[in-house]
Order: sequence, then C-alpha cells, then structure tokens
Amino acid sequence: MNKWVGVTLFVFVMAGLYGCAGRAAERFTLEVDLPAGFKIKTAANYRPATGETCTLPRRRGKRPERKVFSSEYASVASRVSYELPLTETTDGCPLVLRDVEFDIYAKWGARYSDVAGDITSIFIGDGAAAVASPEMGSGVQVLRQQCQWLFRTAGPQHAIIKVLKCNSVTGEEDEHKKSVAVERDQLAKKILRVVIGVINEERPYMGDNWVQFPQGWKRCRGSSLEDQNAFCAANTVDFKSFKMPDGRRCTIYPTCTE
Repeated sequence: MNKWVGVTLFVFVMAGLYGCAGRAAERFTLEVDLPAGFKIKTAANYRPATGETCTLPRRRGKRPERKVFSSEYASVASRVSYELPLTETTDGCPLVLRDVEFDIYAKWGARYSDVAGDITSIFIGDGAAAVASPEMGSGVQVLRQQCQWLFRTAGPQHAIIKVLKCNSVTGEEDEHKKSVAVERDQLAKKILRVVIGVINEERPYMGDNWVQFPQGWKRCRGSSLEDQNAFCAANTVDFKSFKMPDGRRCTIYPTCTE
C-alpha cells in the first residue's frame, strides 16, 4: 500500500507463552489505520479464563495482565501493527484476552497543548457474547471507527478549542458505540484491522451556543460579551467575536470572515 508510511511496529511475544490447554498460544495480528496527525496507545487486557479460580498477584508498578503499546504522531496517514496472543499463562494462571483499549490522540493546532483525545475499545467475546460483524476480505477482518472534531470557546478571550469524539461504527442502523465485541474464535491466525476515519464536518461541542449560517457558525452573545457560557436561548441575532487558534479575532467559524 503506497499510501501508508512505514510506521509499522511488530510486537512479538515470547515463544514460551502457552494457552490454557498447555499448547502454544494462538495469536492474531491487530492493525490500526490512523489519519494524519493522530497517534494511539493500545492496551491489551487479559483475565483468568472462564472457570479458572486463580488470581494474579499484585505487583507494585507492574501489571502482567496488561500489554501496552504506543505510536507517535505522523504527518500523513499511517498504520501500526501488533501481534497479540489470544491466550497465555502468567504465574501458572491461564489467561485469555478480554478486551483491547484504544486511547486515540490528535492534534488540532500548532501549540504543544493543542491536543485532544478519546477512548474506544473492542471486547473479545465467546459465541453469543460477540455482536460485531467485521467486514471480511483477503483474510482481513475490518472494524471501522469514526472521529469528529467538536469546537467550543473557553476563557475571557473566548478562544476556540477542540474536543475529539470517536466511536465504533457497528453497521446496525448506523449505530455508533464506544465499544463493540468480536468473536474470539474468528481471530486466531488472522488480521483484525481497525480503520479510524475523520468526519469532515466539525460540529459545536454543546448545543445552544452557536447558530449555523451558510458561511459557518456564529457564537451567541449570551447575557453579555463577557459571558463565557453564552447560551443562545431565544436570542439568535446577537453574537460575539472569538479567538482562533492562530490568534485572529473572528466572527464566524471556521471561515473567520463573512
């Protein structure tokens, strides 16, 4: 794939890991496709297998039941890849992969602090517990997630800041969820690809703060120009200026000028 940069991280577990039945643990490959300007922290969480009564000992500063991987920001679309065991044994306790968490981060401005994030997850279930139906093709199962930028103002300068909202797309009447479930038996020796996309249209973070016009969004004045909450209420004709991330004072978002 020429459109993907080589930001592929292969994480191999020790060859000595064994599953609940004493055989070599089955694995699958998890791939995450990221838009430009995004990075991700992935955490695979393991729990004692169903019917097991063992517990993992508490260890200060260590969590043997959790594997964490992180990527870096890329200026273009990228893909990260991890090889994960579906089962393993830790301290004599048979474990199974229960879920995978994604901490998604993205930049919305040039400053170091101009970053927002959200969390989604995949639950690894058995039989009826699995509800998602990944897209199939060439041995790759695909799950899709969508992120959208939400904008708001903050502080006495009414500065624009952004919030990132991400959801899994289940395909069930276009339903969006933070977490979906996939069937464990369908993952062994396969690729599960999570494709994260970005909705082009930005929306206000809260309702009744902005009024939409053909050129963009205007910030309601509220009770005064100093009113930081500034709900529109019944007044949709009086507005206030705000500060863009680049320092400009504007009256309409995102075009700035009417």
